[in-house]
Amino acid sequence: MTRVKLRGTQTPLIEDHDALLLDLDGVVYLGPNAIPHAVETITSIQSGGIPVAYVTNNSSRSPQTVAEHLQGYGLDVNPDHVATSAQAAVAIMAKELEVGSRVLVVGGPGLRAEVTGIGMQIVDSKDDKPHAVVQGFSPQITWAELAEAAYAVNEGARFYATNTDLSIPTERGRAPGNGSLVAGITNATGVVPTSAGKPEPELFWHAAGMFGAKAPLMVGDRLDTDLAGAVAAGMPGLLVFTGVSDARSVIACVPQERPTYLAADMRGLLSAHPEPRIEGEYWVCGDSRVRVKDSVVEFESASNLEGDARLDSIRAMCAAVWHAVDNAIEVDFTSIPSL
Repeated sequence: MTRVKLRGTQTPLIEDHDALLLDLDGVVYLGPNAIPHAVETITSIQSGGIPVAYVTNNSSRSPQTVAEHLQGYGLDVNPDHVATSAQAAVAIMAKELEVGSRVLVVGGPGLRAEVTGIGMQIVDSKDDKPHAVVQGFSPQITWAELAEAAYAVNEGARFYATNTDLSIPTERGRAPGNGSLVAGITNATGVVPTSAGKPEPELFWHAAGMFGAKAPLMVGDRLDTDLAGAVAAGMPGLLVFTGVSDARSVIACVPQERPTYLAADMRGLLSAHPEPRIEGEYWVCGDSRVRVKDSVVEFESASNLEGDARLDSIRAMCAAVWHAVDNAIEVDFTSIPSL
C-alpha cells in the first residue's frame, strides 16, 4: 500500500493542479450559510481558468437543485459540474440490473430522478416484489420506509446505498448521516449494501473526468469519506478544518485516510504549503518540533500556536506520528498534545 505523506509547495497549491474537486457540506457551506472565505476563494480560482467540480454524497437533491443552491451564494455553477452519489449508485445499478427492473427507493427526489433516468421502475412496497432497494439520504426518511426496505431485502432484493456517511455536519452540530440509516437496514437484514459514493473511488474519477483532468485536487472536511476517497482514487487531497475532522483525528488517522495537505479553510488553496522535514529525532515544520519517544508524542514550539504556526504544529505532529506508524513504532495516541 502506498503511504501518503504531507507534501509541500513553493507556490500557491492550486497552481499544481488542473481541476478542483470540492465537497459541499463542511467545505463550501454549513447548514444555510456559506463557510467564510469559501465563495471568494472558489471565484478567484475559477477566474484563473481552473475548473471546479462539486462532489457530494448527498443524493437527495438533483444536480440542478445543487447548482441553484450554490448560485445563491454567488458562485458560477451549472448542473454539469455537480457529481452526486446518486449518479454513482445508478451507474452501478445500470450495470447489474435489467432495464425496467423494479426498484424500491428510500431517499429524496434527486435519487428517484436518477433511478427513473436509467429506465428502472420505482415501487414503494416490498409487496411489489422489487428486484433492488437503493437508499440515499433524506431528512424526511421515516421508520416505515426503512422497514419496507428491510422487508424487501430480507426477501432477496439487492441492496444499494448511495453512501455510508455515519454523520453530517449542520449549523447546530453533527447529525446522523445516511450510513446511520443504512445501518438500521443492515441490522435488520444482515445485508451490507453495495455503496457507490465517497469513499469509493468511482465518484472521484467521474468528477475529474468532467474536465479531462490529469492533476485534480480533492478538498474535503472529513477523513473517512473525502480523504479516504481521494486516497482510493489515487489523487492528492486537502483537508480543511471547517467541518467534521479536527486536528487530533488527522494526526491519529489510519494510512488509508491521510490527506496530502492541510489548511484552516479554503484560503489554503491560494498559499504555499511548508513540508515537514526530519532533523535528527525530530520532525520540524516552522517553529514546531515533534518526535515519538518511548511511544510518547513530544512537542516543542518557539511560537504561540495561532494561525500558520498552529497549522505547522499539526503538520509536524502528523509527520512524526505517521512516520512512527509506518515503521511499526508504538504510539500512545493519548499523548497527542491538545491543540
